Amino acid sequence: MEIEKMEKREISKSKNSEFPDSQFPESKILRLHATCVAIKSHGVLLVGEPKSGKSDLALRLIDRGATLVSDDQVELTRDGDTITAHTPGNIAGLIEVRGVGIFKKKYQSKQQVHLVVQLNSKEAIERLPYPESFECMGINIPQLRLCPFEASSVIKIEMAIAALEDHSMMVGMLKDDE
Repeated sequence: MEIEKMEKREISKSKNSEFPDSQFPESKILRLHATCVAIKSHGVLLVGEPKSGKSDLALRLIDRGATLVSDDQVELTRDGDTITAHTPGNIAGLIEVRGVGIFKKKYQSKQQVHLVVQLNSKEAIERLPYPESFECMGINIPQLRLCPFEASSVIKIEMAIAALEDHSMMVGMLKDDE
């Protein structure tokens, strides 16, 4: 999904009294309909259509040790050559568990984004995909395409985070040609 097709809006920090100027060093905030978790200090931004499984996948990642950053809405800022995800104050620490309710969870208010996971149907996932990136505010972030409802999806994300650290991927989405 292209970022232009997602629900987004830019907010001038000078017009947004909810956040002090010092919290956002850049002048623009991009709000996405997305979910973000932190895995071992690596931000993972989950993007996809409404009802595509973002909260469900985040819940399973949290069960395996990830920390919630934000569910349903994420505010992104550019900090030099990185993108940072922030929790909008009104939903801080809340996650929707479809069919059950909204729950409070331990959370962190911001996290640098290292990986974007585009949620797709199983049929749309290539077996050995070429490297992709998610362009956000002029910064390219490595991107995976996964089916969120596969049992292995959480392990695939954890393996992708490990590959970003140790360059262990031989072929696929995160393969570095260096």
